[in-house]
Amino acid sequence: MKWSKDGEEPDYRFTLANERTFLAWIRTALAFLAAAIALDQLTPDFANPEVRLFLSVSFALVSAYLSILAYRRWRRNEMAMRRSKPLPYTRHLKVMSVIMMGLVMTIVVLIMKLV
Repeated sequence: MKWSKDGEEPDYRFTLANERTFLAWIRTALAFLAAAIALDQLTPDFANPEVRLFLSVSFALVSAYLSILAYRRWRRNEMAMRRSKPLPYTRHLKVMSVIMMGLVMTIVVLIMKLV
């Protein structure tokens, strides 16, 4: 049996809220992808090419990671709602926060070198 047919159909308001959360995660992933492209293509004087490539690839990987997490989170929440179980907790938010802090600190150091 398909998981989407398992259990009872949840209230449509919860399903729509779950989808809005999914779309917010996807929108964030698209922003990271745009940042990766912009950093690579629009800032030739920001840092040496290797550093720019590292940062661009890092932002693109974060984008891919967020896209995967968005679907997994949406699916787990949908399954929990169908089975009338509590919504699962995600530890990935801590991981994303640490990754973002590292990327931000790298960019701050590079900006400080330019000044």
